[in-house]
Amino acid sequence: VGKITALTLVAHMPELGSLTPKKAGALAGLAPFNDDSGHRRGRRHIKGGRRRVRKALYMAALGAIRANTRFKSFFQAVAERSGSKKVGIIAVARKLLTVLNAMQRDRKAFE
Repeated sequence: VGKITALTLVAHMPELGSLTPKKAGALAGLAPFNDDSGHRRGRRHIKGGRRRVRKALYMAALGAIRANTRFKSFFQAVAERSGSKKVGIIAVARKLLTVLNAMQRDRKAFE
């Protein structure tokens, strides 16, 4: 995570470190919400949340996919399973937010 992403998270998500992973994802706008009606089961979409945080995490996810083998293998697995690379990038962004939330909560560095 670079300076811009870190500063964006500090400025726009001050509650980071005290949230559950699901709440953090929803607050950032990275959580999938269903589009169901009756018997029809629609696609899941991300929506709402804090736009600046979502954009910063998207760009950080692109860097994490290139630089970290753990995030790269996660991206490849999700992209292959879903058939969409964008879904994989959003999944990495959400995982990155979860990791950052845990790091902030535990006051530990990334391993």
